[in-house]
Amino acid sequence: MTDVFGGDLASAVRLLRTLPRRRQDVGQAERRVRAWSAERPALAAELVVDEPPGTGQVGYDLLLAHPEGGTVAISAQTEDGVPWLVDHSTHWAAGQVVSVDGIGLSVPAALYALRALGARDRTVHEQLADYRILLSEIDGDKEPVGDAELREAMDDFRRRRGLFSRERTLRWLEEVGLPEDAFAGFMETTARMNRVRARFAGEPARAYLREHADELAHARAAWVTGRDRAVIEEIAGADTAAGLLDRAGRALEERPGRLRLTTAAGPASELPAPLRAAAPGRVVGPAESEDGLLAGVVLDRAAADPDDPAALAAAADAAYTAWLAGRRAAAAITWHWL
Repeated sequence: MTDVFGGDLASAVRLLRTLPRRRQDVGQAERRVRAWSAERPALAAELVVDEPPGTGQVGYDLLLAHPEGGTVAISAQTEDGVPWLVDHSTHWAAGQVVSVDGIGLSVPAALYALRALGARDRTVHEQLADYRILLSEIDGDKEPVGDAELREAMDDFRRRRGLFSRERTLRWLEEVGLPEDAFAGFMETTARMNRVRARFAGEPARAYLREHADELAHARAAWVTGRDRAVIEEIAGADTAAGLLDRAGRALEERPGRLRLTTAAGPASELPAPLRAAAPGRVVGPAESEDGLLAGVVLDRAAADPDDPAALAAAADAAYTAWLAGRRAAAAITWHWL
């Protein structure tokens, strides 16, 4: 061990012992480590933070590059003397929910993802895997996040949760136990992920629209869902859209609460799967759907206008979703439930 590296180790121990241990002060600790590391670039120092549940205290490790190769990890505890990496080593996947391509997603990051990703038609499993994929995708993004990007990410996050004032936002952060500096870091991550989504706007969206014209056609449709096969078969036996709506209306009056009638207008890709490719006016059903048996009809369908901003936005979203699905299908995903 060189005298210089030995001195750096002693300095690292002193630094770790004086870092603030409160969860809300992690940002301050990270800034102090960055300043310390800037004076010793050869060490490539990295602070690892442990945020155990049920406590406001955190633990730290400091990872340092050894001059002869490899990495040295330093733990400095001021209380019971048990390094947190040892304390949490009862299982190799402790603290990890899922690995994608060998890279883990921690429990705290998973909780953030569940609060950030609110789509109702996707499983939690897909959301978490996608979040880990996006974290890997932005890993090399070193471009600073601008104020406008950060404001857009925060505005979208708050709008989707009805947090229309600073007071309501602070109250929500307190309710979920999320410190303001941690929330700011999460919003920076979200802004970088938004950059990935933005890659699919413009010409990629136009190309996707050309290649998936049927999928992105604008369609109006109506459908009934329920668990009673005999009733759904009766509704699906109608010859016309008007007949289906008439039978559906009578069935709803006779069986309130047991059937659900839905009407929608938008990209065909957002319709229930049995209706996405259906010809206008042709009654479909009974067919399996996420909400039970379905009987429905596409009322009309129009090709998406490549100059319509709404159509291009839908194409960009569809292209982004397809890209994520492809990455997810190709990834090696391992779940660590125990």
